[in-house]
Amino acid sequence: MTTLFSGASNLAEGVDRAFMFIIIISFIFTIAIVGLIIYILVHFSRKKNKNPQQFSGNVPLEVVWTVIPLILVIIMFYYGWVGFAPMRKVPDNAMQVKAIGRMWSWSFDYGNGKISKDLVVPLERNVKLNLFSEDVNHGLFIPAFRVKEDVIPSYNNYLWFRAITKGKFDIFCTEYCGLAHSGMTAKVIVVDSLEFDKWLSELKSTGDTPEHPGMAIIKANACITCHSLDGTKVIGPSFKDLYGAKRMVVTAQGEKEVEANDDYLRRSITDPNFEVVKGFNKGLMQSYKDVLKAEDIDKIVDYFKTAGGHK
Repeated sequence: MTTLFSGASNLAEGVDRAFMFIIIISFIFTIAIVGLIIYILVHFSRKKNKNPQQFSGNVPLEVVWTVIPLILVIIMFYYGWVGFAPMRKVPDNAMQVKAIGRMWSWSFDYGNGKISKDLVVPLERNVKLNLFSEDVNHGLFIPAFRVKEDVIPSYNNYLWFRAITKGKFDIFCTEYCGLAHSGMTAKVIVVDSLEFDKWLSELKSTGDTPEHPGMAIIKANACITCHSLDGTKVIGPSFKDLYGAKRMVVTAQGEKEVEANDDYLRRSITDPNFEVVKGFNKGLMQSYKDVLKAEDIDKIVDYFKTAGGHK
């Protein structure tokens, strides 16, 4: 089964049909308008000494240029609606997957603690993605499937599709969500049903361990907007392998090497410009002394010390 542009889902044909109709109409009008302009420039050239004439009140012409565009717009709306309406009608038998967006990555939760960085789906099976954001606005877009929906914090949104072509297809974020927005990508991997069942059975469960309260506070205060978790350099130093690491910092007295211990972490939160990691700019982070409670800071330090960012 193929579509106008070889879309890889059941929804692609409706989108392609609307897109193609608009492109064809736009092309025809562009050629007609450019042709009319060229004709006017040649026919009414000053060299031909034709006297200009003023006229008004041509009712048939006014009706034509009103009715024809109106009809075309209605047809465009019809094709658009026919392509869009099925996107919001999820079949009852659709497989449920939770798609999680965060700065700056996607993950896909199949239930029972089984989470994958890529979206693996069986061929010719209806799949519903329940969209969830852990921080800011994102947009999940699968070009080959012609599906895109916003992923908004505290807003229940979804999309669905049925893959009709095996292979690997790109997933992008279409909402500017920070410095690494362009790198927020993943893959849809479409496989046979038997291969999918085997993959899912072998996917290791992460368990039902609740999120560390320190990480919850970090996310709630958008710290990972400026500090990556994977070593990527953004506005501030990465949180990866933070606790116990040696860092060269710049102070008012000059450069020195410090260890990222409990005191350093607390000082970096309450007085971030006292010791600035070399290679990063001073003044970009404000003090969280009056924003976070002392127990919240303790939880953040405990997270780096025991659960994450440990050298």
